[in-house]
Amino acid sequence: MRKKPHAQPRAPAAPPAALEGEPDGVVSEVGLEPGAEPVPGAERPATPSEASAAVGPPAAEGAPAAVAAGEPVTRPGAEALAALERETADLRDRLLRTAADFDNFRKRAAREKAEAWGRAQADLLQKVLDSMDDLGRVAHLDPAQTSAESLHEGVGLVERKLLKALEGVGLERIDPSGQAFDPNAHEAVMTTPTPTAEQDGHVAMVFQAGYRLNGLLLRPARVAVYAFSEPPPGEMVH
Repeated sequence: MRKKPHAQPRAPAAPPAALEGEPDGVVSEVGLEPGAEPVPGAERPATPSEASAAVGPPAAEGAPAAVAAGEPVTRPGAEALAALERETADLRDRLLRTAADFDNFRKRAAREKAEAWGRAQADLLQKVLDSMDDLGRVAHLDPAQTSAESLHEGVGLVERKLLKALEGVGLERIDPSGQAFDPNAHEAVMTTPTPTAEQDGHVAMVFQAGYRLNGLLLRPARVAVYAFSEPPPGEMVH
């Protein structure tokens, strides 16, 4: 009796190959063996279009996780911009108010300064009104009935009264007769020779008195100043 040859074991079928250009793990229907029919009830492999639709569009590189996960995205930048705009409007309003307040202050200060200067002038004139009245009475004396001595005495009284009134507001008269010359308060009009060195640089004569008001120099005193010079050698001084 002839023996039947043993049947060779059949090699397992190779897995279906993926189509070129398709992602790994996605198998086409044509991946079945040639001539094989799909098994009824078996799950059909997804096509590339169906797999792409299931996964969704690829997320942009560097996008937040919420974007990649498909969650709704908030816009904090718009809120910050709105807050900055509100803050800018508030600062602009405050700046305009400050500018208006400063302008009002400047006008008020100028007005108060003018009023103070006017009151000071009025107070000074009030002090010299009596002296002006006295001067007017002296000027209108009848020369036929007034002696030169009486006129001179009257003018002297008016001068002293006027000077006293001005001294009451801080006026100081500068009369540097016999004093050392001070360039800060004196103006040298001329020099006068002096035979002694002790008088050198001293006031020889006052042409016009000077005045200060509360320490502020109004006018320097105009004076003549002594100047000493050494005699030539060999000249005898008698």
